[in-house]
Amino acid sequence: MLACRLLGHRFRFTSEEATMTWACKRCGEGGSKTYESAADAAMYARAFDRDPRDDIGRRAPLIGLLPLRLWRSWRDRGRRA
Repeated sequence: MLACRLLGHRFRFTSEEATMTWACKRCGEGGSKTYESAADAAMYARAFDRDPRDDIGRRAPLIGLLPLRLWRSWRDRGRRA
């Protein structure tokens, strides 16, 4: 698919028993890997199943994206209250 070639795949990770599987949300390409236990497969699936766009404000450069950092800290503070 053209979008995957230009922008990269968007893999989603899931686990079923001791097997972790992944598939691209756009084109369906994927694979699987079997671990020793179901707990290991679930742990790795949770760790890998993240959208990199969720971390934009947390790992932002100090000066360049300061407004985004401030907005994110203000937003997170409101969630804790």
